[in-house]
Amino acid sequence: MYVRDAKNREEVWLLDHIEEMGLDATAFRSRDYVIAIDEQSGTKAGFGRIRIHKLDDGEACELTSIGVLDGWREQGVGAHVIERLIEQARDQGFERVYSLTDEPGYLAQFGFQGVAASDLPEKLQDRLDAKREASAPEATPVLVDVDEFEMPDRLRERFKYAAEEETESEPDENAEDFGIDPESATYKYDTGR
Repeated sequence: MYVRDAKNREEVWLLDHIEEMGLDATAFRSRDYVIAIDEQSGTKAGFGRIRIHKLDDGEACELTSIGVLDGWREQGVGAHVIERLIEQARDQGFERVYSLTDEPGYLAQFGFQGVAASDLPEKLQDRLDAKREASAPEATPVLVDVDEFEMPDRLRERFKYAAEEETESEPDENAEDFGIDPESATYKYDTGR
């Protein structure tokens, strides 16, 4: 399992899953997203993005549209998507990252703390109002200093073994599953030896 930047060709896949999960697709740009992928099967497991807001006195960074597909939840996928996004924010020079979420408890385990809506930059206050009207009526603003972000060990371990758990659950196939009697079957290239 790993997390990488989204590619342009994944735009339709992202939009389909954003819509399916009822997430915010405002100002959608596929290049802002990261995607978690199972190394063995190539299956996409989750995604998320950061959104940069231009302010009068600089910029603000928002973590948004985090989604984990069914079958991959509770395996640390979302946590690693968030970690990658925080790293991107740090690389772009941001010291703090905001999120307007209806799941503040989930983000709290990484060091995010609640912030009063009145303490948000004006653009984020407007965005919070719009998000509450459109997709997340219970949205709450939270904030983390990128240096205070912390990945819980339990989530790091879950992510390491997520793909293994998925492949272990697949049953082994044998000749009998396909109606072949291995004792009497002949094969095209059987030499009789």
